[in-house]
This record gives sequence, C-alpha cells and structure tokens, in this order.
Amino acid sequence: MRDPGIGEYKINELVDARDVTIGSWFEAHIENVTRATKGHKNGKAQGKSGSNYKRTNGNLSQDHSRENTNNLDNTPSTSYTDYMDTEDIIYHIKYDEYPESGIVEMTVRNLRPRARTILKWNELHVGDAVMVNYNVESPEERGFWFDAEITSLREISRTNKEAYAKIMLGGSEDVINDCKLRFIEEIYKIEKPGAYPLTFADGEFKRKSGPECKHCRADPDKECRFCSCYLCGGKQDAHMQLLCDECNMAYHIYCLNPPLSKIPEDEDWYCPSCKNDSNEVVKAGEKLKQSKKKAKMPSACTDSQRDWGKGMACVGRTKECTIVPSNHYGPIPGVPVGATWKFRVQVSEAGVHRPHVGGIHGRSNDGAYSLVLAGGFEDEVDRGDEFTYTGSGGRDLSGNKRIGEHSFDQTLTHMNRALALNCDAPLDDKNGAESKNWRAGKPVRVVRSSKGRRISKYAPEEGNRYDGIYKVVKYWPEIGKCGFLVWRYLLRRDDAEPAPWTTEGIERSKKLGLSLQYPEGYWEAMANKEKKDKVKKQPVKQESMEQSNGNQKRPINDDNIKQRTNTAKTMKMSDGGKGEAFQLTQQQQWLIQEDSPNQKLWDEVLKFLKEGPNFLKKLEQSFMCVCCQELVYQPVTTECLHNVCKSCLQRSFRAEVFTCPACRHDLGKGYIMVPNKILQTLLDQFFPGYSKGR
Repeated sequence: MRDPGIGEYKINELVDARDVTIGSWFEAHIENVTRATKGHKNGKAQGKSGSNYKRTNGNLSQDHSRENTNNLDNTPSTSYTDYMDTEDIIYHIKYDEYPESGIVEMTVRNLRPRARTILKWNELHVGDAVMVNYNVESPEERGFWFDAEITSLREISRTNKEAYAKIMLGGSEDVINDCKLRFIEEIYKIEKPGAYPLTFADGEFKRKSGPECKHCRADPDKECRFCSCYLCGGKQDAHMQLLCDECNMAYHIYCLNPPLSKIPEDEDWYCPSCKNDSNEVVKAGEKLKQSKKKAKMPSACTDSQRDWGKGMACVGRTKECTIVPSNHYGPIPGVPVGATWKFRVQVSEAGVHRPHVGGIHGRSNDGAYSLVLAGGFEDEVDRGDEFTYTGSGGRDLSGNKRIGEHSFDQTLTHMNRALALNCDAPLDDKNGAESKNWRAGKPVRVVRSSKGRRISKYAPEEGNRYDGIYKVVKYWPEIGKCGFLVWRYLLRRDDAEPAPWTTEGIERSKKLGLSLQYPEGYWEAMANKEKKDKVKKQPVKQESMEQSNGNQKRPINDDNIKQRTNTAKTMKMSDGGKGEAFQLTQQQQWLIQEDSPNQKLWDEVLKFLKEGPNFLKKLEQSFMCVCCQELVYQPVTTECLHNVCKSCLQRSFRAEVFTCPACRHDLGKGYIMVPNKILQTLLDQFFPGYSKGR
C-alpha cells in the first residue's frame, strides 16, 4: 500500500501500541494512515480485545506528585505539532501477536516507536521512566509490558539485585506502588517520537510476554485441556468449540456425548459437569440420593454380606472437647468418676479418651493420657484398684482387620513407649522399670469397657465407664499365653473420688444422677428400626392379634415410641430427680462477688448449682467467646459487658474492626484491652488445665 505521506509513523513501521483497557504495550505495525473524521475526533481509542481488565494485585492509588516530570503520555514533540494537529491522524494498526483482533484504529497518543534497547543495571537510576514486564494478577510470573518509574535499586551482591518500581496503568495518575520487578535483565528504554523508524526488514524486535496459557505455554502443537477442548485437548476447529458459562472450559461439539451437529442458538450453554440433571434433583417427599463419591466407595460397591462401614466405630465425632487440649493429663473438668457412655465415640467427644478404636492415647515423646481396659488379653488381671495391662502391637491387622492373633513380638515403641514414660523411673526398653514413688508418675485416665466383663467383675455391664486416675507402678517384658513377647504394665488407682464399684461410689453416682448416656436421637432411631422390622417379620392382621394367647409381643405404636423415648433421658436424675449440688469454696464465692461487671451472668449461672455437673456446662456456655466459640481465655470484659478473648479482640482490631464482636458497640480505635484477672482465676479453678492449649 502506498504511504499517504501524513502523520508521524509510516505504513509498515514497527511500533508499540497501548491497549487502553489495561494500559500495557504490545508489538504492532502500521497498516494504514488516514485523516480523522468528525466521529473519530469525538470518539475514544479502541483497545486490543475490548474486554475489561480485572486488577487483583497491588494497591491502586492516585499519584499527582510528578505531573510535570517523567510524563509517560507519548505525545509528539512541539516542532511537529506546530504544523500538524496529531489528533487529526488515525493510524490503522495490527497487533503482531493477536492477529485475530484485526485492524485497530488508534491516535498518536497511544503509539510510539518500537522499543529496541535493553538497559543494563549500571544504566538504571531512581526516577527513570522505563518499560518493564509485570504481571498484575500474579507478580511472580511473566506478564505484560507496562511503563514504570523506578523507585528503588538495591545491589545485595554481584548476582543478587533488586529493583522496585511504580507501575503506570494508562497514565501517571493510575499507578501501582512498590512493585518488585522480577525480570530486571529485560528493562527497555522508552523510545521517543522521532526515533529511527524500524520495519520488518530490520528484524522482528519482539519481547517476551506472558503466555496465554501457563499449562501448555501457548504451544500450538501441544494438546491442552485448559486452553482448548477439555475432552480431547486438541486446538483444531476453534470455531466448533463451545464455552461453558459456568466453568469457562471449551468443548468441541463433536467431542460431547452425544455429539452436537451445530452450535446451539441458546444464549447460555453448560457442560455435562456443570449442567443440573433434572433426574438428580431431590423433589419433595423423595429420599436423598447418594452422592457420586459415596456411590464409588468400597462399602457401597462390595458384594460382601457383612455390614461394613455402618457401625458406631466408623462414625465421626459430632463435637469435640475444647475445654482442655488433647495432650491434657488428669481429669476432664465436668466429667465425674462413674460417667458412662454407650459408645466409644461418645467417650471421644467428652475428651476422656480421644481415639475411637485404639486402646492407648498418647505420644511416644511425651506420655500416655488415657487408656481403655477392654479385656483384650485373657492373661490380664483386674483387681479394681490395680490391674495389669498389656501393650499394643504384635498382631497382624492387614486387610482392614480390627483384631487378629498374635504373630510377632511386641516392642517398646509408639504407644507402648508412651505408657512407659508415665512411670516415675528411667526408661528401659530391654528390662522394664519400677517406680520407687509411683504416685509421682504422670496420671492416666482409665475407661473400663463392658467387653471386659468376661475377665473382670469390675467392668460395667453396658457401655464404657470412666473410673478415674491411675498411675503406672512398673512395666516389664514377658512371654504371654500367645507364645510371643508382650509388654505388661501395672497400674494403681490414685484418685480422690471413690471408685464407682464401691459403696461410696455407688452412692455418689446416685446423688449425681449418673446413668448410661446415649447419643442424641439414639432411641428414636432404634424405635423406627424396630418398627420397620416388626412390619417385615410379622404381617399379622388385627383379628389374629386379638385371638392370641397373650404370649406375643405387643405391636409398636406411636404411644410406645414416645413412652420409651421419654424414659431414656441422658444424665437423668434418679430418686426424685435431685442430685448432689455443686459446692463452691469460700475463695470462689468471694471472687464471684468481686467480679461485679459479670454479676448478671453469675446470677444466672449460680441457679444451676443444685444440678451438680450441669453447673459446669452452664458456666461454659455463659462464658463462651463469641469469636472462637470456646471458653474465654484472658477474657476482656468490654464496657458493654461482653467477654471476649484478648487474642480474638486483638485480631479484630488488626482487621480495623473497632466494635464489640457481640453487640457491635463502638469501642474506639484507642480502646485499652485489660484482661479480667478475677474471671480468669475463676475459670482456671473450675476448668483446671484448659489454658494450657490456648
């Protein structure tokens, strides 16, 4: 095409063109030069893609401090504008890397000669206006080319240099401050209008830019499921691809199942993974359908007749004990000796013995915190106040087995070593050890299971019972009845609370109203299950029921279910419903009176003193932090009379939220957080050890 002879840049000249939508510069060349019409003069410059650029990194700010210096708007020199109004010239350019954008019309304001000179480190100075590569969304990756003003240069060593700059997004007013330049060896000098014009005959003069796809690096010969068809990865037939409006993945219409013959005319289209199948929608009255993940689980696909995966040993905890940390030694506040639970998972939720299945809970470098005596070994001896316990290991549990025959020797490692550390004697992994002062050892919470009834008369008839604190007297290796070496432990009771099998313990359990605790909703589920079994096994008519001789069980009806449910209350008070009241010490009574800001809360909590263990539950609920949902630690009693953990309130202030987390009362930026030491002392007495894990 013949050059018209007007304008600063000529046809086929290599230039840098600014995409006004994002403010970055791209390589382009001049296709044509024309004079602007009236519409062009009033219009705006057109961008490369026409899409809005989403800035997700960096702090945008308005900078007016250098309006008269380092001006990066690329206007021509005064000598040129004396005889030609540059805004009357329209340049028709074409991007070298984006031919699909076609011909783009631009004014001279968004064009400049192609950058060609790379500046060395010793040529850089603070305040210089240069062109750098920067990724606004991911600063650690290669991105587009922006104008920048160097703000800092640091030479840490000969090979380690750092440069910081202020990125200009379309001008001197829209900037991102304090940006670290990753590619300091690719900093280009900004060419001024009037520089030597470059054409394709002089070379391409292309810069490295961030690839369109970081997975395939924009390799046209490499299959990619991220920037091309998600099913086949092929980059052919781009005009035959559909873009999902939900996940933004592309699909060839002939790769779909079933394939499509043409592009749908609908405005919205969703891929098979994002489309809502009407057959999978649960309608009113229908049973919840099983998820794809659960449908593929071995327990759902197996042909075995065994009821795997549905027992109480496989369920997860519905709550977790947060009063004390998991590595807490000694009793759990609020759990009296004699407390009994139906299932092991409830014992775990109460914090008495955390593992669902394991017999010993501990750490091999710290010690053991609790154990369960379930009679797993026939040669164990249980005398109530002391018993022998056999360590873990030595069994082949491959193939998802919970128990197996002894097949090799036990070693003093893992949980066995943890339990040995509780003994007040130097560790000996060969011969064992015996404590000279056994009461000085670390305490172990002991839970007896009803499974141990076959070898011990002290085990409960049903469920799992907390029997108090025991200490390890000695441990030693010996050959068991199984014929393999096992590690034995002698544990002796050291608890002020009476044992639950003694007369005093039985009387105390009655005063506290202790009974077997069931999971929430247990009896309702059992009643429904029994009702269904009755319908299946006994399809007997009412006439035959009336003619029976009275030996058959009465049918289950709603009244029977309600009656059975109401009689199975957990922690039910027996003998008239009055349990032993919680006793406060004189110091605790005095401290409660001194804690005047929380007097209203204490009045409400003290009403539960007569309900024994329920007093601690009410106390925990009343002084729970609204932020972390745990018992307050280093409580700050605000001027609006709410208690919040000091660390939680500090975190709120760091987020510049200066209001009370409970009621949004304005505390002010300069609010002084003074912990309520009186309340902290009371909580430490009621819940000993809870602050160790905070």
